[in-house]
Amino acid sequence: MEIFQIEATITELLLIVAVVAIVVQRLRIPYTVALVVVGLLLSFVQPIDVGLTPELILMLFVPPLIFEAALHLDLAVLRRNLPGILTLAIPGVVITTLIVGSIVSYTTGLALPIGLVFGALISATDPVAIISLFRTLGVPKRLSVIVEGESLFNDGAAIVVFSLMVGYAVSGQFSLTDGILDFVRVSVGGLAVGIALGTGVAWIISHVDDHLIEITLTVVLAFGSFLAAESLHFSGVLAVVAAGLLNGNLGLRGMSPTTRIVLNNFWEFVAFLANSLIFLIIGLDINVSALTDAWQPIVWAIVAVLLARIIVIYVLGGIINRFTEPISLGYQHVMVWGGLRGAIGLALALSLPFSLGADRRLLLALTFGVVLFTLFVQGTTINFLLHKLGLVKSNSQNEIEYERRHARLATMQAAESHLQQMHRHGLISAVTWDKIKPEMQEQVADLAEDLRSLLREDPKLASEELDTARLEILRARRSTLYELRSHGIISEPAFDMLALELDDALSRVEAPPLDMAPAEEPSGDKPDAS
Repeated sequence: MEIFQIEATITELLLIVAVVAIVVQRLRIPYTVALVVVGLLLSFVQPIDVGLTPELILMLFVPPLIFEAALHLDLAVLRRNLPGILTLAIPGVVITTLIVGSIVSYTTGLALPIGLVFGALISATDPVAIISLFRTLGVPKRLSVIVEGESLFNDGAAIVVFSLMVGYAVSGQFSLTDGILDFVRVSVGGLAVGIALGTGVAWIISHVDDHLIEITLTVVLAFGSFLAAESLHFSGVLAVVAAGLLNGNLGLRGMSPTTRIVLNNFWEFVAFLANSLIFLIIGLDINVSALTDAWQPIVWAIVAVLLARIIVIYVLGGIINRFTEPISLGYQHVMVWGGLRGAIGLALALSLPFSLGADRRLLLALTFGVVLFTLFVQGTTINFLLHKLGLVKSNSQNEIEYERRHARLATMQAAESHLQQMHRHGLISAVTWDKIKPEMQEQVADLAEDLRSLLREDPKLASEELDTARLEILRARRSTLYELRSHGIISEPAFDMLALELDDALSRVEAPPLDMAPAEEPSGDKPDAS
């Protein structure tokens, strides 16, 4: 009978998810916000006991969500922005913990160690709703990668810092040296486990040609890397991040086009399901009376979280801009307001030891309050901010037609390259290849001419594509410059001079000529050309 009840509950939840998804498409409101609202309404009308626990979130929902995000993250763009992302994710989590913990402790009367516990658990950002909006609106790819990359890495950092702060709160003792060593051990260990397992699975996938087996291996990797790292007392989240990045950028090379399509569709569905159930369950599990009783501490917690986010993004952003590719002021505005909180914070709050008593109940209320504020207020207004800053791509008919022709050409060229590779490996006979090769080349030539004719008709499109290409050249040169310095091929003075030239060029609104003429006054609120 218990199994029947579980199955009935799961069926009800999935039906609700499907209905909400259909309605949201018509109303144009953030999907996650709608799910929380529906869950909240259902908790009044017909309560559904789902038993929200930290294990349910951290072990069942978080691994597939993180793996799917890492799987589709562009490693080249991530690598280029990695110094900035890691600065925001690691020092950013520590600074947020200290600022939020101190303010909450001072304003609510909680002991400082308890305040720091809250600061740590609420420091991880969860931009799931924001990223889906980014994809819909066509926000610059670099901004999307920075926001998503920061979230992936600060999830792992927040869990490690949280564990250290809970130990401090329970025992009353804290060693800075031991804390730093534990942080490094857990983080590096998690990444090492993810890299090792990810490399192994990527190698196996490259020697298997069966989409069912390959998809099964990625599922085993997503959950297995998390469990393996946690069993060794390392960061399971960082292990999943490393495993997902490796397989998304290396493992996919060993897959056939059919397998890639099936794999992407599978993980898109899994992430949709996990994300939907998390936010629906959040709505079902909210204790409204506890939130209303603690409204004043919740307000202070919201103020503290916003203040910490402002300080982290603008102060660390200024530091980042001195050492790596600058993050524009417009991007920083979006990162401040797009710093939503969600599943990780709730899972950590639910895992708090019951020995904390009344403090635990208050921390739970503060966490739910902050999560609801970021979803209902920040999540519903980020669209307006993106339009205000000019970061939303508004496509004209010519631009849409350009994208269609460009995509047709790119897909046909990819198909030609794939068949050529199959021919080289003996999977297609010479007779078939000799017959189909001229047909494909003729199609590629026709599609290329279609694209050229459109660019001739609209010089603006041609100029924008040229600007994008020039910008990519500058970024490639900037990346190579760092490698030259790290290998000791050029000195610091030479690096500083060349980096300044490239940074001046990169900070301009439009991509400059390749000789890098002196830059005009940069405008931080314009979108990246990429």
